[in-house]
Amino acid sequence: MLASVLLAADTTVQSKNPIFPSVPELVWGLLSFVVLFFVMYKFAYPPIKKGMEARTERIRASLDEADKAKTEAQTVLDEYQRQLADAKSEANRIIEESRQTADQLRKDLMAKAEADALELRQRATADIEAAKDRALDELRAQLTSLAIDLAEKVVERNLDRPTNEALVESYIARVGSQGNN
Repeated sequence: MLASVLLAADTTVQSKNPIFPSVPELVWGLLSFVVLFFVMYKFAYPPIKKGMEARTERIRASLDEADKAKTEAQTVLDEYQRQLADAKSEANRIIEESRQTADQLRKDLMAKAEADALELRQRATADIEAAKDRALDELRAQLTSLAIDLAEKVVERNLDRPTNEALVESYIARVGSQGNN
């Protein structure tokens, strides 16, 4: 039936139309198209569809892996940032402790230096007192000797040494008590 319709159409259009092809050409083209479509549908379409589904699945898996990698990277980044913040706070704590230790050490050194200076002053004062006492004792001895020599010249007689020393000591004690008043 299709062939008779096409044959009838071909006889009616006897003139060659450059746009519209001839009927047998249309029939053969349509028949070739249907056969080719059927063969493609039966043999080529399933592998193509399978390949497309496999590709879609690979892309989906790649996207899932990329999302997972992105999530892991974000987790690692968050962990590193937390560790960095911890390290900064630890560094600040260590610096503060070091500063406090240095302040305490400075205070301790200052206290020790002041104690050493005080001890040195006390020792120097004691040394000065001892030197003063020695000088006074030496002065008394020289004064005693001079007084005895002077007394011998004045009296022109030589008193015994213990009597002379007792006389001078009493004189020095009397002069010393007048000097303290």
